[in-house]
Amino acid sequence: MYQDKTLVCKDCGAEFVWTAGEQEFYAQKGFQNAPVRCKSCRDAKKQRNNQFNSRRGRVAGANK
Repeated sequence: MYQDKTLVCKDCGAEFVWTAGEQEFYAQKGFQNAPVRCKSCRDAKKQRNNQFNSRRGRVAGANK
């Protein structure tokens, strides 16, 4: 049913593979959109967000 797809990262422009297994996981979780960032850029974005939140006294994932 699912097939590997090659996507392009919106941050760095690199191609990355969205595997059939990842697509199935997204579907099971009810996610509607394909990923837009490669793993490196996702990790970098998470790190930036965690640094920003720690400066504001927030914990990542905590309710606002």
